Amino acid sequence: MAIKNKISSLLSEYLQIGFAVLLASIGLKAFLLPNGFLDGGVTGIAILIGEFLPVEISYILPIASIPFFIAGWLTLSRRVMVKSILSVLALAVVLHYENFEAVTEEKLLIAIFGGIFLGAGIGLAIKNGTVLDGSEILGIYLHDRFGLPIGTIILGFNTVLFGITAWLISIEVALYSILTFIVTGKVIDFIFEGFEDYIGLMIVSEEREALQEALLKEAGIGMTILKGLRGFGSRGEMQDADVIQTVLNRIDSKKVHRIIDAIDEDAFIIEFDVNNVKGGVLRKYLSKGKSKTLSPDLYQQQHRPNKPFGG
Repeated sequence: MAIKNKISSLLSEYLQIGFAVLLASIGLKAFLLPNGFLDGGVTGIAILIGEFLPVEISYILPIASIPFFIAGWLTLSRRVMVKSILSVLALAVVLHYENFEAVTEEKLLIAIFGGIFLGAGIGLAIKNGTVLDGSEILGIYLHDRFGLPIGTIILGFNTVLFGITAWLISIEVALYSILTFIVTGKVIDFIFEGFEDYIGLMIVSEEREALQEALLKEAGIGMTILKGLRGFGSRGEMQDADVIQTVLNRIDSKKVHRIIDAIDEDAFIIEFDVNNVKGGVLRKYLSKGKSKTLSPDLYQQQHRPNKPFGG
């Protein structure tokens, strides 16, 4: 049974990688390449070289990726690198044999939809443990060797690339290419991190028990009560300054803030982004699965005076 599940998981993984390669190739062949637009990273280098040499991008892309693969071989796991090499080779093969017609000549549409398809492909590939562009590998390698931020490395790399594009081709092409890069990056974030956006709240209030009951009854969200010994703030010193901590869908944030303001408009609130969350009581709006909410009666069932409760 375990072997069957492993085979099923691997099959699903490689099917998704294959679909990622197809999406990226559509973005390149149907939008960017016919119109001379660039993306960031190694793909952008390959397109730029192809503008000046009579060589197809399907040949340039694997060759341009070699230095990045070498850096990745010294930094990343062998499994990730093997999958990445195979993915880039698969993309090169599909680009070589794919014969999509250019969808449009409208530059804004090219930048936006080319970036969407390319970003969806790269994001889906990353989610399945591989890469279609070596600039991410370069970022990881330099971060490992010199401690430089990965985002800064990739930004600097692409700044140089788009600067060269503006100098050798035109400023207009460079600007549209930057727009493509921005769209690609946003779509990668959506694919990799998911469309459900969650935030965390930490709330300190003198009306904490009323807040706990209201948040449970009116919003149905789970929470954890952190026991605080004391605190200092605008109201002076507070003893037993319990802190309410909860995670909720960003769509519900306005409602929760209204509940808090109605009970204690001077409550101290810390709001922060949540990159990943699993389990618990979380309302989902884009999932087919049923959202989890708490019963309004749970407060009366579980709450005891002077004892914190969690959700």
